[in-house]
Amino acid sequence: MSLSAISEKELIRSFLKGNHSSLQTLIERHQNRLYSYIFLLVKDKMLADDIFQDTYVKVINTLKRGNYNDEGKFIQWVMRIAHNLVIDHFRKSKKVPTIENSHSEFDVFDTIRFTDPSVEDQMVKDQIYDDVRNLLEYLPEEQKEVLYLRCYSGLSFKDIAEQTDVSINTALGRMRYAIINMRKIIKEKKLILSA
Repeated sequence: MSLSAISEKELIRSFLKGNHSSLQTLIERHQNRLYSYIFLLVKDKMLADDIFQDTYVKVINTLKRGNYNDEGKFIQWVMRIAHNLVIDHFRKSKKVPTIENSHSEFDVFDTIRFTDPSVEDQMVKDQIYDDVRNLLEYLPEEQKEVLYLRCYSGLSFKDIAEQTDVSINTALGRMRYAIINMRKIIKEKKLILSA
C-alpha cells in the first residue's frame, strides 16, 4: 500500500517508529492548505516560509514527546499551531509610533504618524476577545451578563443597572467579582491574554 493511501493516524505511528517518509507524506498532504493559510495572514512570502517551517518543527517536537492526542483532526491541530505562531510573531514585532524631527519648531503632534490598527494587531485583539469570550462560560450568569454588556456591548454601568434592574453598585460589584473569577480561571488554565 502506498503512503498516500494510509490514514493520518497510521502515518503518525509510522513516523514515531522511525519512518521519516511518513512525516513527509503528512506534510505534503496538507502543505498547500497550510501554506496558503499562513500566507493569507502574513502577506509576506519569506515570513510565511519561516512560519511554515516553524509549524512543522513544533509538530515534530510535539509528536516525538507524545503530546499529540489523535482525534482525527490532525490538520486542524497543525493549523492552530500555525495560527498561534503567527500571533506570536505579530506580538513580538509590535511597532511603536515614530517621531520625525525635521522642523526647527518641534510639535510632537505634528510629527507622530498615526495609523489604523494593522491586520496583525486586529488578529491579536480578535484572538484575545475570543479567548475571553470562551472564559465567560465559566462565570455565574449574573456576572457573565454584566461583563458581556460592559465589554462587548459597550454599555455604561448606569445602562447596565437599568437593563438588569439592579443598582449601579450591584452592577459594579458583579463586574468586580467577574474579573476576580476570570483572573482565577486564567491562572488555573495558564492562559496568556496580552497583546
